[in-house]
Amino acid sequence: MAAQPEGTPCWADAMFADIEGAKSFYGDVLGWTFGEGSAEFGNYTQAFADGKAAAAVSPPMPGEEESPSAWCLYLASPDAAATAAKVRENGGEVLVEPMQVGEFGTMALARDPGGAVFGIWQAGTHEGFETEMGAPGGFCWGEVFTRDPKTVDAFYPAVFPYTVRKFDDESMDFRMFNVQEQTVLGRMAMGDDFPPEVPSYLNVYFAVPDCDAAVAKATERGGVLRFGPMNSPFGRFAAISDPQGASFAVIDVTTTEGEMPATSPVA
Repeated sequence: MAAQPEGTPCWADAMFADIEGAKSFYGDVLGWTFGEGSAEFGNYTQAFADGKAAAAVSPPMPGEEESPSAWCLYLASPDAAATAAKVRENGGEVLVEPMQVGEFGTMALARDPGGAVFGIWQAGTHEGFETEMGAPGGFCWGEVFTRDPKTVDAFYPAVFPYTVRKFDDESMDFRMFNVQEQTVLGRMAMGDDFPPEVPSYLNVYFAVPDCDAAVAKATERGGVLRFGPMNSPFGRFAAISDPQGASFAVIDVTTTEGEMPATSPVA
């Protein structure tokens, strides 16, 4: 599999204080199985959907034990150091400087000017998701939820080679970031319906064969339903927080309703 085009979501991971609890929860909800943790890399443990690499979980790094659990979505870069420099030049913050992870690749963590955290991944032997888009258990979509859409809309296309489209329906402030004519990431403005204590964040969607069944399993296992399930032209989806507080979304792309929204390019 070739490394993903620059700016394409290519990997997701999360740190959990109770890693065995996380493996049990996501194994039930998303059908994941797990490889052996790598002691050399802090017991970083890959998750698999139908035998294909889907994401990873790990214990907190030393000194990060009190940090809240959260999913991190990584965007592909041919040069992590150059991307990190662009983050700084355009008002973002580099939280973890580019560092090599063995032969697997080079990673960095950054925060956009609106406060959402994302990862940067320069592939080595690990090129990212092996799952097919929409396949159960695999990554399916990512959205930047932000309280500062104007600033964020300028930031991402300055850091990555995105072209931008918007919904023609002015009632929804939504943007789509495209790479090579393919939409790879969304941007949703956070309105008054979001509690003020919820910061900007990058929401990660995983595909499931049945959204309602996934929600039922998640809540049965101690997760909290935050939104939905709701039908859309893109699929039936719901937003969930897992028992350790990490937010994610599930979507059944086979259950759709309504026409695809009309969009226009943003100059």
